[in-house]
Amino acid sequence: MMTWVDGYERAWRGNDVAGLDRLFRPDVVYLRSAYDDGLHGVEEVRAFWPDDTPFTMHASPVAVQGDTAVVRVEVRYGGDEPHEYRDLWILRFAEDGRVRHFEEWAHWPGMPGWNPAQEQSQV
Repeated sequence: MMTWVDGYERAWRGNDVAGLDRLFRPDVVYLRSAYDDGLHGVEEVRAFWPDDTPFTMHASPVAVQGDTAVVRVEVRYGGDEPHEYRDLWILRFAEDGRVRHFEEWAHWPGMPGWNPAQEQSQV
């Protein structure tokens, strides 16, 4: 599973849209957020993929059961407008080792709808 994540990072870093065939099934469903309608098929992922913004990425496994894995990913973008994300990726693998379902739950500092200080005051 982490070999797949390493391949994802290499493809992302290199804008390797051709390499997406090694990562995703042709009929992949790729959800960019919890309520996203999703990208359907590797061709839609290929159109979305290119991004030249420099970044660092650290990933670690959270859980694996059967064909499903959860990975915690931290990404920090550089460039003119630096920002960071902490994500959970839910990956469902096909028998051939490629992902058939990718779901991302991204969070970032100042994200609307969550205030740690307010959360503490309600406990």
